Amino acid sequence: MKRILVLLLAAAFVHTLERGRDYEKDKVCKELSNLGKDDFTSLSMVLYSRKFPSGTFEQVSHLVKEVVSLTEACCAEEADPDCYDNRTSALSAKSCESDAPFPVHPGTAECCTQEGLERKLCMASLKHRPQEFPTYVEPTNDEICEAFRKDPKGFANQFMYDYSINYGQAPLPLLVGYTKSYLSMVGSCCTSSSPTVCFLKERLQIKHLSLLTIMSNRICSQYAAYRKEKSRLSHLIKLAQKVPTADLEDVLPLAEDVTTILSKCCESTSEDCMAKELPEHTIKICDNLSTKNSKFNDCCQEKTPMDIFMCIYFTPAAQPPELPEVEMPTNKDMCGNGNTKATDKYAFELSRRTHIPEVFLSKILAPTLKSLADCCDSEDSAACFNAKVPQLKKELSSFIEKGQELCEDYSENTFTEYKKKLAERLKAKLPDATATELEGLVDKRSDFASKCCSLNSPPLYCDSEIDAEMKNTLQS
Repeated sequence: MKRILVLLLAAAFVHTLERGRDYEKDKVCKELSNLGKDDFTSLSMVLYSRKFPSGTFEQVSHLVKEVVSLTEACCAEEADPDCYDNRTSALSAKSCESDAPFPVHPGTAECCTQEGLERKLCMASLKHRPQEFPTYVEPTNDEICEAFRKDPKGFANQFMYDYSINYGQAPLPLLVGYTKSYLSMVGSCCTSSSPTVCFLKERLQIKHLSLLTIMSNRICSQYAAYRKEKSRLSHLIKLAQKVPTADLEDVLPLAEDVTTILSKCCESTSEDCMAKELPEHTIKICDNLSTKNSKFNDCCQEKTPMDIFMCIYFTPAAQPPELPEVEMPTNKDMCGNGNTKATDKYAFELSRRTHIPEVFLSKILAPTLKSLADCCDSEDSAACFNAKVPQLKKELSSFIEKGQELCEDYSENTFTEYKKKLAERLKAKLPDATATELEGLVDKRSDFASKCCSLNSPPLYCDSEIDAEMKNTLQS
């Protein structure tokens, strides 16, 4: 693991290759010297695959090759003092060519209208949309060893690319740590006398790191999409839906705690941030909620903190209890010193009464609460509330109703049974539709449900999909 720590020291410096300043050159050259060409190249492959998840393997490989080449050339003792700045400028200019062999960022064209350092800084700051649906499928042991024996270096590069584009939102230390451990396993097992036994033993050794990386990617992907305030609201909604019998005082500290962890660990270069923080968080969950819900109590009996966390993460929403309709916060609630408490209470009470996924509720709740908070800045906040609340209640009710219609039956049935019930509902609703039209509509609606009707649906993808489906539903 010490070697991984050394690799992580280079993390910030590889990105500075695009910035072209002497002090950054010194740092990069020092890291190349410390790591050696092979490890420097490996780290570059992980970093650029992570940074360009929609780039092809060939594009990322080409960029890594260029970056390592210029670093080697410009860090040599006999190199021209302007080598680094000139080569990074040339790399930046090449990225702007229409036939450039590098990954293309959304926003590249805008950066290319700038010159010099401004262009390089602009390109360095661009971010790809996170990969919200990992598609990586691990090959069989035989396939792994066949590819490894044929080309060990090529296999390693391909694996680092495949894994990093799929799980690139995991904290960098976890990503580097897992890819290194995995490749070490492959190197050992594919050269052993009994590969099958070796793989079984080694996979058990790295299972915890694998699960931690995959789960961190999931929760950090959502954090990257929502950022701090909306992430806090999201976790409050999810916990309220999973344990509707709990009190706000049980749930709110947990939503705040996990949000704090994500803000601290998702971009951290500390090797053990997630490994230390998530187990402590699971203890708090079990302390607060295991007596409030039998499923949570079962989860808290799992053997390891990671198993507990995964069990709780995948626990579905419970059926909402029969409760009176929740009232929106009043002018007095919102505009006093306790306005955050009022919005938290409303979000909690609405969530535990509502059986639609968090991506729906977050989408409507965040702007609703902001609209109410904006009234507090108006000259006559009471009049503003009186004018806005009826319309907001109407919009909220309509949105929830349409969301329930879109996701009806999904969480309570197998996918096959869901599609069958969906087909029956649509046939009754659209008696004049042909069999082909109905089949197409069922496929489209069930694909939407499979991605956006679960409690842990990806927010970026579902945001635009919900807009499209809501529009279609409202028109039909």
